[in-house]
Amino acid sequence: MTGYEVSNDPTAGFEQFKGDLRKAERKVAGEIDPGARAVVVAVAVLLAGVSLALPHTGSVNGFDVLSYNAQAQAAQIAITSRVFVYLVLIFGVLASALALVTRRWVLAWIALCGCMVSIVAGMLAWWTRTTPGLNALPGPDGRLLPPAGGIGIGLILGLVAMVVLSFHWARVVWSRNAYQLSVEAQRREAAARADDRMRGLITPVRHDDDPTDA
Repeated sequence: MTGYEVSNDPTAGFEQFKGDLRKAERKVAGEIDPGARAVVVAVAVLLAGVSLALPHTGSVNGFDVLSYNAQAQAAQIAITSRVFVYLVLIFGVLASALALVTRRWVLAWIALCGCMVSIVAGMLAWWTRTTPGLNALPGPDGRLLPPAGGIGIGLILGLVAMVVLSFHWARVVWSRNAYQLSVEAQRREAAARADDRMRGLITPVRHDDDPTDA
């Protein structure tokens, strides 16, 4: 009579191997590797922070817009400018800096979404500073005048920084997704090879009392 014997349970080692692979995959899935882009992102974050200290329009800087003080009110700062400056602070400076330091994928994704929205807000802020508003005053020729002060260097620099951050965060997030797909494929191949090795440990054992020997 023939049978199959296994001295030790080979699946125990295989299950531990699969568990280690899953842990490594989860760790990789939650991290990003910006590589050389980290320098560009760091510079863009710095420029986004500097833009808040520069004039947004006239002599009104980004911090004046954030607090919406008397100087900002006198300059007829619109809601679009306030939204843009808040987005620059939250996503361009804080979220981007955290994502860069912690290298967490979810923070990079949040920074990307916020920076992309801030580009739209920045364009609207630009438009409101060059277009007559509801309380616009007429000029000598009778045409309504846009708000005084025009567009400041802070608004321009902040908008450029958001465009740069959006581009590079998008590349980082996309490259992470491609790398994750590669890791998953390698894990499946390694699991298949380990499964084949575990099956190879199960070998037929011939018993001495096999009646066919008679």
